[in-house]
Amino acid sequence: MEYSTKRESHIAEKHLAALYDVSSVLTNSLDYKQSVNKVLQVLHDKAMLQHAMLALIAENEQMLSVDTVHTPNHQNGSVAKNIRYRPGEGIVGTVLTQKQPIVLSKVSNDLRFADKLDLYALDLPFIAVPIKKSNEVLGVLAAQPQIDAPEKLALFTRFLEMTANLIAKSVLLAKDVAVQTDQLEAERDRLRRKVRSNYSMDNIVGHSRVMRRVFEQIRLVSKWDSTVLIRGESGTGKELIANAIHYNSPRATGPFIKLNCAALPDNLLESELFGHEKGAFTGAVKQRKGRFEMADGGTLFLDEIGEISSAFQAKLLRVLQEGEFERVGSTQTINVDVRILAATNRNLEEEVKQDRFREDLYYRLNVMPMFPPPLRDRIEDLPDLAEFLIDKLAKQQRRELQLTDGAIRMMMAYDWPGNVRQLENLLERASVMSESGVIDQDLIVIDGLDGPKISPRPSMEKVTLDSPEMDERERVIAALEQAGWVQAKAARLLNMTPRQIAYRIQVMNINVRQL
Repeated sequence: MEYSTKRESHIAEKHLAALYDVSSVLTNSLDYKQSVNKVLQVLHDKAMLQHAMLALIAENEQMLSVDTVHTPNHQNGSVAKNIRYRPGEGIVGTVLTQKQPIVLSKVSNDLRFADKLDLYALDLPFIAVPIKKSNEVLGVLAAQPQIDAPEKLALFTRFLEMTANLIAKSVLLAKDVAVQTDQLEAERDRLRRKVRSNYSMDNIVGHSRVMRRVFEQIRLVSKWDSTVLIRGESGTGKELIANAIHYNSPRATGPFIKLNCAALPDNLLESELFGHEKGAFTGAVKQRKGRFEMADGGTLFLDEIGEISSAFQAKLLRVLQEGEFERVGSTQTINVDVRILAATNRNLEEEVKQDRFREDLYYRLNVMPMFPPPLRDRIEDLPDLAEFLIDKLAKQQRRELQLTDGAIRMMMAYDWPGNVRQLENLLERASVMSESGVIDQDLIVIDGLDGPKISPRPSMEKVTLDSPEMDERERVIAALEQAGWVQAKAARLLNMTPRQIAYRIQVMNINVRQL
């Protein structure tokens, strides 16, 4: 009797120590799978319970799926793969239906036992307890005590029930985390699709030859990490091109960070690009990452790169060459993996000649130059551009907007020094002034720097239809313009039949305007 009491005391002490370890494991890690593996190992190493097994209710199913098994003597760790218990199947399935512990003094004495894992000794006891939240069964915890004394099984059962209660909280937390993770991943994927849609090449409108060249360049440079310098007048869509390059590149899932270099003086520009340490200067109340660090693994777009001072150009050159820098107020070197896209409306070659732009920085940036054309050099794209912008405004204003042919003709007679940005502003102003949603030529007020005006472009009638510089689509549009958009007349100008020109209008997606 005294020996039995000592034996029970010894088991109770071991279980108390093991329970402390189980609690520590579950509270010290947010990794559910790793925590459960460690808990089952504690049961084996310190609680005299071998081959501990955890089975959980399978997602969207009313059956148990074996989640984790501790099998120190099995080299193959996948013994629990795809093993399930239906309600009432074996001892484990019976615990699911009865919601109460089941204790076997010897496995071989109960015909219900189904050893799907092929692990348990037939001459030893077996204990399975439910893992519950209120009256709902979340799973089953089972193990085989390493004793052959039935009178001691109550101690093991109580210990397993306490362990199951602790595990229940981790299971619920893991489920909540899984649900939130799924929701966040779904939202992330939705936002990625939206961003890709907003910044795809579909948002760069144009069918002219010069624009087709730009599209081809975007397609080619997007594949690689080469530095791209986008050069052109203000309002020609340089930022749109940068967006399209990033979101069609292998770095599309990484960050896309932008900075307008003309907006900041040198001291703030250095802090903005490289970051700063706490106390590096007045107002630096905490450490701050710079744009280069934020763009690590992605793309950094430096707009208006031609505006930075000569002194700062040297600092920027080092980062571009070495991929490393120090935060302001720090001596620690930081390495980053960043692709550089830059844009400018300045003539950098002239800036280099005038010693206002470093020659070595110019060559470092000008690896792959791109030249989006001004609107006046692709005026045939204006009807499509105007329709695209009107559709965009209609969505913003939540009403239908319509652009008349007279308004389009009026806009096509202008030189557009402000390019697409000026066109967008004009159409927004016209849409605001239109109560009916119809924008006709009376609402087209083109403001230049010298006041409202229309600068007539060279008439399409002066264009030679057999000019070698024109592609077939441009030739058809020019003929239609000269013929007042009468297809039969345009066909005669091109020595075609009406059927032939109608076919070309269709396949070339030419928007025929009714005059």
